Amino acid sequence: MAQPKILLTRIDDRFICGQDIELWNEATGSNLVLIVNDEIAADSRQWAPMRVAAPEGVWTRFFSVQRTIDIIHTATPRQWILVMVASPADALALVKGGVPITKISIGHMQAGEGKRPITPAVAVSDADVAALKELQALGMELEIRYLPSSNPDPIGNLFN
Repeated sequence: MAQPKILLTRIDDRFICGQDIELWNEATGSNLVLIVNDEIAADSRQWAPMRVAAPEGVWTRFFSVQRTIDIIHTATPRQWILVMVASPADALALVKGGVPITKISIGHMQAGEGKRPITPAVAVSDADVAALKELQALGMELEIRYLPSSNPDPIGNLFN
């Protein structure tokens, strides 16, 4: 069975947000945006606004973490996939579940209780840091990058 063509996995808790998704889609050449999140997958009322925000001609799917693990290998060669997750924990679950991810771009992780800001758009908890360290130990290339055209922030900032 052929490997699914996952072009990039992106951590962005906004999922599909305005012009950002158009720029990332253009930069990767994806034709399928796969939103992987248990809560979103279970609530189809949240799908319509994200589908409207997706670039024209790009398919959008909403899967739970487990469903993604179960069916990602059935993707066809013509599906060029941009995977969007909300958290490092979801990305780690996908990797541990056998989803062939090699690079993870961190774009937006909302500040909140128990989180410390790393950049203006990325705040991490201890659990986030642990998951990111494990992803790095598993060989994932990690970067913090807001837009495809912006320079990445130093990844070491995540672990300080």
